[in-house]
Amino acid sequence: MSDDPDEAELDRRHAEKMAKKKAARDRILATKTEERGLLIVHTGKGKGKSTAAMGLVLRAIGHGMKVGLVQFVKGVWETGERRVLERFPDLCVIKAMGEGFTWETQDRRRDIAAAAAAWETAKGMIADPSFRLVVLDEINIVLRYGYLSIDEVLPVLVGRPRDLHVVVTGRNAKDELIAAADLVTEMTMVKHPFRSGVKAQAGIEF
Repeated sequence: MSDDPDEAELDRRHAEKMAKKKAARDRILATKTEERGLLIVHTGKGKGKSTAAMGLVLRAIGHGMKVGLVQFVKGVWETGERRVLERFPDLCVIKAMGEGFTWETQDRRRDIAAAAAAWETAKGMIADPSFRLVVLDEINIVLRYGYLSIDEVLPVLVGRPRDLHVVVTGRNAKDELIAAADLVTEMTMVKHPFRSGVKAQAGIEF
């Protein structure tokens, strides 16, 4: 602790300011009493949408909560997160049901069939009371291409069990989905190594 009187005064003012902030914060927190499942949307052009969802998956598992993960696009990829999550079979059910991006399959009917099958799996998880968190990874992509109808998907998400959290990821989230969500985060791309010739790398992109 400094003996400098100016430093002592700065310390006193800081403590006083933080005490006022804490009191104000405590008053706000006292009004937040509701606990329920959230509809969470990760969208935007920036990297990190699925990555953030995987962080929530790990957090939920850490609390002993059962998690369902349906991957609408990344089924053909061997991802690091899948290798980790498969070590928790009692708490995490992973269904990688996509066949890659539509420009890779180049088969619209196949993409539609894959999306429909993934959605049936997702609906089963949402209706299953043992799940506390369900992640619909990249479903926004299949909604954007019209492989699933937002008119079919949205009522299921809105009508989910009260204590179930659902996370939806992917670019170009539908306006209706954003309006219905409790939490929406838009990832903004400021800079990306892909534009500098760096390919997708293990441990970072997958």
